Amino acid sequence: VQLQASGGGLVQAGGSLRLSCAASGGRTFDNYALGWFRQAPGKEREFVAVISWNGRSIYYGDSVNGRFAISRDNAKKMVYLQMNSLKPEDTAVYYCAADSYGIVDDISARRLDEYDYWGQGTQVTVSS
Repeated sequence: VQLQASGGGLVQAGGSLRLSCAASGGRTFDNYALGWFRQAPGKEREFVAVISWNGRSIYYGDSVNGRFAISRDNAKKMVYLQMNSLKPEDTAVYYCAADSYGIVDDISARRLDEYDYWGQGTQVTVSS
């Protein structure tokens, strides 16, 4: 499956952004669990959020829990990340990723090697 992330940009602290990730090709979209990761300059790629194939299981990274919300639209083959109350430390390149297994748990979802496919990333910059 090919993933294309979009929606990044420059926003002031306290503001909001909505990232989108469009999928094409591959197996039926419903089969994949979908995640968001981010990577700031000089730092390792960090888990942000994941949603299972049916949307019933959702997990968030500790630093974004309560501020970000992940959702998916299987009919449109899209996954979204609504980011609210943004902080300068949220500045990073955000990547969407797909897990062929479809079902994730709170531990495995945080591992980079859990995901089989990655999008190209979209830059989010939060100014103070």
